[in-house]
Amino acid sequence: MKSRWMIFMLLGVLLAACGAVGTNAPQQPTADIVVAITATPRPSPTLTPEQPATPAPGGDGDVVLNPLTGLPPASPDLLERRPIIVKVQNVPRESRPQWGLSAADLVFEYYIEYGDTRFAAVYYGQDSQQVGPIRSARHIDARLIRMYKAMLVFGGAYEDLLDELLSADFGSRLFREGPNTSPALYRYEPEGVNYLMLDTTKLEDVYQRYGVDNSRQDLTGMTFAPEMPAGGSPGETIYVRFSGGMYHYWQYDPVSGRYQRFSETQDDVNRNDPAYAPLLDQSTGEQIAADNIVVLLAGYTEVIVGGQVFDVYLEGSGPAYLVRDGLVIPVRWQVDAPDQLLHLVDESGQPVAYRPGTTWYEVIGLSSLVSSDGPVWNFDFLFP
Repeated sequence: MKSRWMIFMLLGVLLAACGAVGTNAPQQPTADIVVAITATPRPSPTLTPEQPATPAPGGDGDVVLNPLTGLPPASPDLLERRPIIVKVQNVPRESRPQWGLSAADLVFEYYIEYGDTRFAAVYYGQDSQQVGPIRSARHIDARLIRMYKAMLVFGGAYEDLLDELLSADFGSRLFREGPNTSPALYRYEPEGVNYLMLDTTKLEDVYQRYGVDNSRQDLTGMTFAPEMPAGGSPGETIYVRFSGGMYHYWQYDPVSGRYQRFSETQDDVNRNDPAYAPLLDQSTGEQIAADNIVVLLAGYTEVIVGGQVFDVYLEGSGPAYLVRDGLVIPVRWQVDAPDQLLHLVDESGQPVAYRPGTTWYEVIGLSSLVSSDGPVWNFDFLFP
């Protein structure tokens, strides 16, 4: 893994990034995986698919909900701002566990290059004083910035992409490390390793220095309900394989109703020696978990032919699988316009409800292979 990055850097195409931990876990695939998990149940407000995710504030009896989770935010004041997208690395493995991922409302995981993936974590209803390690941007981030009317905190980008981002209509909402970004962006050196980190609670001072509009935006679009949509099949273990060096699974915990993540700890190019360990949040020591997993099939386009630089087409509609409450439901993802939120619909175009809570999007190629064996599902990334 490291040698391919050295080649990549010598070619001068991109800024790199990458990370993880270790221990053995169940072989893939298997239909009788049993994983002992303990977790704290999360509250589920009574919403129906027809109700708005965030009622407008008014009288004393109003319940203010986060439009990205369908749950009350940590503080109502947090919703009076733009979301914050932070680029968080997933490799090298020795840099895991990451900090602050459990505080994100949404996380997008997508293929970047040479078998690796990266996270775009969206923070809105919660803050975190430690998010990172922060790494560089990719083309898909431009789509996510417009979609969530968000700020982007990132480590850099290769020259052409950086020029494209800075010249975009959201160019003033891009934040990299610099003399005017401290102490929001800061360096952290546990065990002598230098990481770029973010304290989201201190970003408002940075916005004021640069005169950036941080007013509340229209983030309607997602639908939440505690009741399961119709048409699901058992889905207790969800394997997602991006490459021989980047694979993981999500295990359903019926006590909490959430899925907990186990990430790979070694390469498994021949698919005969997988190994996994719980992916933790280094800020809390707890295992990463989500209320919804959405496996989203979208077209990957090579921006630099042969250069392992990709954009992901997230406009219009495409196939997807909503994983919630121990079930997998075939749906469609939909983005009506570049500045509209990604949401889920059925084949007739009617909204499909997420479980109130956090969502992880696994963005795989349109040609990816999908299979199931009882409650065990496998999603294998393939281009485009």
